[in-house]
Amino acid sequence: MAASIRNANVSVRKIVRIFGLNRNIYNGTRLLQTATTSDTDTSTGVVESTEEYAFVERLIPSSRIPKPPKHDGPTPSGWSPNPEVPPDLPYMVRRSRMHNVPVYTDIKNGSQKSTVVRKVEGDIWALEKDMKDYLMEVTGRVVPTQVNEVTGSIRVKGHVDKELKEWLLNKGF
Repeated sequence: MAASIRNANVSVRKIVRIFGLNRNIYNGTRLLQTATTSDTDTSTGVVESTEEYAFVERLIPSSRIPKPPKHDGPTPSGWSPNPEVPPDLPYMVRRSRMHNVPVYTDIKNGSQKSTVVRKVEGDIWALEKDMKDYLMEVTGRVVPTQVNEVTGSIRVKGHVDKELKEWLLNKGF
């Protein structure tokens, strides 16, 4: 991509040199202004214009998501902020990039319902054991789980996303 932009800029500069035109060229990072010195002189000079680039900068989207505002408790939408101090447990469940608890529902083959807890760090097996114990209390049955250490996720059979989100928020994640 950068090579094609560079080639396009070189081509435009050649055209400017041949026809003696005054043009503004955008090379992807800054606005360049090409100008000829006189009608008989065919050499061109490149002048970097920082004033016009201010207009281009405001159109480029921000690459970072801002930090959420401070809240004492849950917001009216039900969202809860990150705690100041993470819990002292052998595992950690990080928030998603939008600052939400990473618990998702999934349906495979039209009828296989499951819940996925992502972004698990540390002792994933201890989290799975604690989750199984909690879900045993809530549902009254042993819930099958699948641990994926490589992706740092745990898949639970059935849609229990609300229960797991509430449990993780109460644990301090």
